[in-house]
Amino acid sequence: MIGPNLVVGFRARVSWSPCHAEPEAPRFSVQGHLSAVAAASAGRRLQGVAVSFGAPDTLVSDGGVHLLLAGEIYNREEVARALGDASAAYGSDVTLVLAAWHRWGTAAFRILNGRFAAVLLDGGGRVVVATDHVGSVPLWVRADAYGIDVSTEAKTLAGLAGTPLDVIGAQPLPGGTGVHRVRAGTALILETVQGEVRTADRLHTWTPPVSRSAVGEEIAVGRVRRLLEQAVRTRLRYDPEPTVVLSGGIDSSGVAAYAAAHSGLVHTVSMGTETSDEFGPAKVVAGHLGTDHSEITIHSSDLVRELPWAVWAAEIADHTILEYLLPLVALYRRLPPGQRRVLTGYGADIPLGGMHRRTERLESLDAVIAHDMATFDGLNEMSPVISGVAGIWSTHPYWDRDLLDCLVSLDPGLKHRYGRDKWVLRESLARMLPAETLSRPKLGIHEGSGTSSAWTAHLLEQGVPPERAEECKAAMAQRLHELIVLRARHPDEISFDEVLATTEKGRTSHERNQ
Repeated sequence: MIGPNLVVGFRARVSWSPCHAEPEAPRFSVQGHLSAVAAASAGRRLQGVAVSFGAPDTLVSDGGVHLLLAGEIYNREEVARALGDASAAYGSDVTLVLAAWHRWGTAAFRILNGRFAAVLLDGGGRVVVATDHVGSVPLWVRADAYGIDVSTEAKTLAGLAGTPLDVIGAQPLPGGTGVHRVRAGTALILETVQGEVRTADRLHTWTPPVSRSAVGEEIAVGRVRRLLEQAVRTRLRYDPEPTVVLSGGIDSSGVAAYAAAHSGLVHTVSMGTETSDEFGPAKVVAGHLGTDHSEITIHSSDLVRELPWAVWAAEIADHTILEYLLPLVALYRRLPPGQRRVLTGYGADIPLGGMHRRTERLESLDAVIAHDMATFDGLNEMSPVISGVAGIWSTHPYWDRDLLDCLVSLDPGLKHRYGRDKWVLRESLARMLPAETLSRPKLGIHEGSGTSSAWTAHLLEQGVPPERAEECKAAMAQRLHELIVLRARHPDEISFDEVLATTEKGRTSHERNQ
């Protein structure tokens, strides 16, 4: 197994005051090789740390421009052709992006299709920070009178000293830390004016389509088939033994099918608890595709105690999203040691309306899809740190820019058709998967693994009334976010049961004071 070869995270500071002390070395959630990076341009110094899998290029420089890139680019051949240098597709991604910058400037970020976060110091001393189209590699900034700090993990910035400045165009992290999140599909150009940081420009590089395409069935099915195959193939990156998280549902099975078509050996893995699993449907698909399949069973009580790790990885306080991510974090942490490339079917539900499968009216289905696409930013569901806590690089083909554009813009009648949810996806995979997989009803990973019921059951066992279960989950998630992200506590230092007890004690005290 070759595994990934890329930068998976970084923290860097661009400073203009030589007397200002550099921050302490950060403690990242993502596990990898740490290497120092440094460059200077126009009286500005860039210094930091990159976290890598393998031995990739980290910081590259050309013509007085310095670029640090976490992640990878998927339309490499397309970009290389546009640059007039087909061989550029076979070099490092960071070198390709720097060449794109020299050709197109900030417009390069509108051309790139990838999973990345970037910080660039140009020859004029400007700092450019940019995310991919959906912000799948979260990017955080914090500015003060002496410089700008940029990181792929908020916790590495939250405790920095100094009085923070506002960063116009970015979203503040709750908690008053001065940390801001760069929004999905955005490039910010930051300048310093008399000791203050100014957003010179904010470029929107992608927005979810709001128009819909009413094409025929055959055209729609063919388009989805071609783009899903392309999305999976470009994410394999010549890895001969990728891993696919397989539930046996249509989303993950489609990814596994195309991975098997392009790889010598595909490893598939399924996860369940003692109360619920999807091992049977997953075995059917694995047997059909001939993958090397394995199963991992986690006791539900152990699963819910992974919650601090989920917050450590995703850096969010939304208990609903954490419930979705919890089984993935638990799964990644139980895979055999060693860096690997993992593909998932995660995210297909949003553009295809999979979680709204009981919505019959097409107008209503399209409305909820539009709402979900307009509100995903900041949920960090796709963050590579979710797998990176176990030294694993994960990537999600359904949120490939070209495929996502296609899926979102399709007529909702192609998503729910003939009484079937995700009709267009199921039809596009008709030649590749067993009939029982193609017709299998949708289950979310948190449903199939029993995560939702496990967390609720644990709360009920501890005496939380059923009507307060969701409220308690929300309060616990908020408390964990405060401890782990804002105060940089490690998950091993935090007890799930102690957080529950503290949360309940605080609620009781508040009620007595009313």
